Amino acid sequence: MSLVVVKPSSEDFRLSQLANSLEIEEDPLLECLKVVSIGVDIDEAAWCICLDVASPKSWDKHCTQLSRTEVELRLTEIGQALRNRIPELETVRWELPEEYQNKLCNQAHIRDKEPQDGVLLGRPIRTQPMPVAEITGGERENVTVAGRVVEVTWRQAQSGDVYGSFILTDNKDSITVRVFPKKGKLDELQEGAWVMARGRARLDRLDSEPVLLCSDLCLIEPQVREDTAPEKRVELHLHTKMSSLDSVLDLEEAVAQASRWGHPAIAITDHGVVQAFPEAFRLGKKYGIKIIYGMEGYLVEDDDKGQAFHIVLLAKNKQGLKNLYELVTLSHLDHFYRTPRIPRAKLAERREGLFVGSACEAGEVYQAVLQGVDDERLKQIADFYDYLEIQPLGNNGFLVDSGRVSGKEDLIKINTKSYELGKDLGKPCVATSDVHYLNPEDEIFRTLLLSGKGMNDNGEKAAPLYLRTTDELLQEVSAYLGEDAAREVVVTNPRAIASCIEELAPIPQGSYFPHLPNADETLRELTVQGANRLFGEEWPEIVRKRIDKELSAIIGGNFSSLYLIAIKMVEKSLEDGYLVGSRGSVGSSLVAMLTGITEVNPLPPHYVCLNCHWNKFVLDGSYASGFDLPAMKCPKCGTELKRDGQDIPFETFMGFTGEKVPDIDLNFSGEEQGKILKFASTLLGRDNVYRAGTIATVAKKTAFGFVKHYEESRGKTFRRAEATRLARGIEGVKRTTGQHPGGVMVIPKGMDVLDFTPLQYPADDRSSG
Repeated sequence: MSLVVVKPSSEDFRLSQLANSLEIEEDPLLECLKVVSIGVDIDEAAWCICLDVASPKSWDKHCTQLSRTEVELRLTEIGQALRNRIPELETVRWELPEEYQNKLCNQAHIRDKEPQDGVLLGRPIRTQPMPVAEITGGERENVTVAGRVVEVTWRQAQSGDVYGSFILTDNKDSITVRVFPKKGKLDELQEGAWVMARGRARLDRLDSEPVLLCSDLCLIEPQVREDTAPEKRVELHLHTKMSSLDSVLDLEEAVAQASRWGHPAIAITDHGVVQAFPEAFRLGKKYGIKIIYGMEGYLVEDDDKGQAFHIVLLAKNKQGLKNLYELVTLSHLDHFYRTPRIPRAKLAERREGLFVGSACEAGEVYQAVLQGVDDERLKQIADFYDYLEIQPLGNNGFLVDSGRVSGKEDLIKINTKSYELGKDLGKPCVATSDVHYLNPEDEIFRTLLLSGKGMNDNGEKAAPLYLRTTDELLQEVSAYLGEDAAREVVVTNPRAIASCIEELAPIPQGSYFPHLPNADETLRELTVQGANRLFGEEWPEIVRKRIDKELSAIIGGNFSSLYLIAIKMVEKSLEDGYLVGSRGSVGSSLVAMLTGITEVNPLPPHYVCLNCHWNKFVLDGSYASGFDLPAMKCPKCGTELKRDGQDIPFETFMGFTGEKVPDIDLNFSGEEQGKILKFASTLLGRDNVYRAGTIATVAKKTAFGFVKHYEESRGKTFRRAEATRLARGIEGVKRTTGQHPGGVMVIPKGMDVLDFTPLQYPADDRSSG
């Protein structure tokens, strides 16, 4: 070990002098301590700093106000600053005479305190935060920033010390913050948390961007919008990330926010699809809010290639939900032309249980008003709808920018005309946000998305399609409709529509298994045959008990048909000359092994003679796998014994009470998969077997590509931390759909696929169906 001891030039070198050189805030405690020596371990890249008390009286005075933990945190802060200043230095240790440490911990009225509430690292922060964008990395004093945590990463140095970094954003810019914890509650530092951080800013040596070396870190109250209206609105027009390359709205954040605001319900109306429904159902249960299941479709006359108008469909009940699924299916399979289109006649035939709304400026009512259609014709058009929709003026500001209307007053006239039209026809008019992102500051994410599609590259102002509070909409609409009418369209009518809609489940709850005739008897017979082939007709007791337990759970849970389907599919593949591999927990089922589904034997290690069925089980734990048993010949007939048994409990597969649904994973040859799917269709009925779909979304690498394209098209450059935040904001947006390579969905006989899901072609390509 290469150890060098360095002593200060002055015998009274105060710790405060060292702290000042590191630009650490002054503290009377540091003035009480002096540096006696520094032991430098070159091999370990470590310093050991020996301290002493310069003024015992001052130390005794401070001991009445400080705990050992607070002193350690102060020394840790200095150690962090030293490591930051000296890159080669990995560890800093401190030594203080025990007699002075004991004065800290022996005070009767002082206890070692946990970090104060809200303090994750260091000390409370009382300085005002500065905008992240103003940090340059060359500041001489400590800087304070506040914002939301975007991403947290923890690493371990070679010395064993754990350090981390996180991205902090104030929603205008972002910065990387590095933390070197010794004490504190950094387990509470999680993505989405709101924090205030203080420390020294410097330029990162790798990318020359500012980073913050954090010395103090505190939780703060989230800076979020609230809906303080006494009676809340209901949003009836909202798009999730399942609206392909159009919406950046995180569904959970939206449902959580609507619930926190006290909204009684929220609608899901993606473009042409219902792929967000299962997640919406889960979130509705989680956050205690009614989910209204709907869709924004594309309405056409009989000619699919004619002009398509946007239309909103909301399911009122189970019949409406099934009709919605049928319309989605028809629009994708039979009437797809650039978009999935719904012929008016088809909608009229399946209108039962649906609310039909006039949608946005791309709807036919808004377009008719915009084009100056006469009142009589306008009433005929509007009469097709159950309710009329108006939106914030800013949503349609592009009509002003493009010169299609002369100004804001024209947009007001269109909304006012829609409201009056509803009054004339006795139809409710509702105000919606047409939500595509959650908060105003999230506009940048959708701008990035549209820029990647070649839109908005000329700097056009994006529409403010964020979720409005009740008061935000009331304030805008009352300016031109008056307070009473504004309350009617913002609060009363949307709540009335929501109250007419039943609590629905988008997928039938419970389990729905395919059924093959005589499945229980057939499975029992095949199991007995398999056991007889292996052990003869007189089974060992351990085998008999295991088979009885498994069959009791399988048959009792109505799972026999699942086993039988797997058995027949494996047999088919083997007949065609292709082996089948099993994977996963199915290897813990003896019945699966005996019937040929899997080759894994879950019994304890054992010998068995395939000639005369002599067998011996090794139950003393000396072998974990039968493969490891020593070779042995049958003592009865002299045949080489088979060694097998992996000792896997059946509970791994179906739970302790048989409550888990069997998950039988099989790997078929790629050349055989098509035949197996056709075989399954024949076995279960062609109208009962469907290929499972997949959804391809914007991945991390692609998201950074969107950010890069925006930078290039706008002549901008983002900090790496900000680019990471922006990319994360568009990850998960749907790009297209696909087809699972092997997954199929089996509909029970007597039920319709539309009881469960709509249908579409992969990537809307008819040739792939």
